[in-house]
Amino acid sequence: MHTDTERCVRAVRSKDARFDGVFFTAVRTTRIYCRPSCPAVPPKDENMEFHPSAASCQRAGFRACKRCRPDTSPGSPQWDVRADAVARAMRLIRDGVVDREGVPGLAARLGYSARQIERQLLAELGAGPLALARAQRAQTARLLIETTALPMAEIAFAAGFSSVRTFNDTVREVFALTPGELRARAGRARTAPALTPGAITLRLPFRAPLNPSNLFGHLAATAVPGVEEWRDGAYRRTLALPYGHGIVALAPRPDHVLCRLSLTDPRALTHAISRCRWLLDLDADPVAVDGQLRADPLLAPLVDAAPGRRVPRTVDAAEFAVRAVLGQQVSTAAARTHAARLVTAHGVPVDDPEGGLTHLFPAPEALAGLDPETLALPRSRRATLLTLVASLADGSLTLGPESDWAEARARLLGLPGFGPWTTEVIAMRALGDPDAFLPGDLGVRRAAQGLGLPATPAALTARAARWRPWRAYAVQYLWATDAHPVNHLPA
Repeated sequence: MHTDTERCVRAVRSKDARFDGVFFTAVRTTRIYCRPSCPAVPPKDENMEFHPSAASCQRAGFRACKRCRPDTSPGSPQWDVRADAVARAMRLIRDGVVDREGVPGLAARLGYSARQIERQLLAELGAGPLALARAQRAQTARLLIETTALPMAEIAFAAGFSSVRTFNDTVREVFALTPGELRARAGRARTAPALTPGAITLRLPFRAPLNPSNLFGHLAATAVPGVEEWRDGAYRRTLALPYGHGIVALAPRPDHVLCRLSLTDPRALTHAISRCRWLLDLDADPVAVDGQLRADPLLAPLVDAAPGRRVPRTVDAAEFAVRAVLGQQVSTAAARTHAARLVTAHGVPVDDPEGGLTHLFPAPEALAGLDPETLALPRSRRATLLTLVASLADGSLTLGPESDWAEARARLLGLPGFGPWTTEVIAMRALGDPDAFLPGDLGVRRAAQGLGLPATPAALTARAARWRPWRAYAVQYLWATDAHPVNHLPA
């Protein structure tokens, strides 16, 4: 996108917010970079240059605009559409892997050498993994400076900086303000003190439109007691994080999602924000998705009636895989009951002074030694569950941001009890493949038949070829024709 100068100029002239995060506009005369929708008067065409990332702008010596705050724009949707090495690397960097494990750790997760990853990221994004991670650290630091009363030294280490001096230098370079000046500028707009010490309240931006009904409805209707709940207009759940754990409350608003995080260790903030954005599919491009699906005349009325549907995902791919097995061929209520029993017996207890959350969902390692006789499941499903958790625990099966979608599908299908439905729902909601499709799902087939679409899996798959690469979103529109609670925002 950033190499198409004419198209970028048109987007900047029209202040098109759809391109925020897709590319960045750097102004040669002021040495400032902006998002395409910046409200300032656009510069002359010859004074603009375009970059694929904020890190690329910073690497070229530009600083962030104080008016449009380009570093806070939604992430580029292409990283959640693609499954190549660069996209997987970006998802891992967004999760804070470089801060925790360094570039060698990033490369090891992807199965490449550090030199190869560096070369690929530089070629496509104009910045290497360290520069991309640095840009993310700067944004995390800004968030903590403006929304908390933490001392600057604590913020420096919580954001991932190795020293307070590096933190100060980076903030001055990226924002042209000292950390103290940033806090002073945000002082009047700072949120009210949190009820829980250490809680952080922030806004998660997204590309409009966003339809919250099926997104939050699905999460609330399938919530596992003790781990998730709907309370006071917000979806709340516990989070297992690289440093300790946390509790998040997510509430839909017209132009953002209000996020309230309570963390045992602020160093986990970057990972927690990334997981929340992933859970709600906030980096999606609904205009591109809906435009493609609207081209099918039978699907168009559903899209026009409620545009902006997202795919409800998960904060932990391994957790969702376990829950997908528990949900095989049973009702939503029964799946919640099975999962709640595992949580009570094997989950790590947590304190929640603001609600009714009690546990973290058990990790695969905690479930690997399960006694099959304690599971109130059919024998075949017990074998499926135990094989899955053993594979996740010993590392022979990896599910996460670094997963290659095709390889993960092949490994899942090789496990006993895994058919196309379970594999595809994991690909859709845990791995984030936007083209995952469930032609054999009962709800999808019923909806298809009601719309006049082919109802048999083979014929529906053939018809759905025109929906690619957004078939996972088409599933959301088809599911939404049913009156099931997953399709409605709770009262």
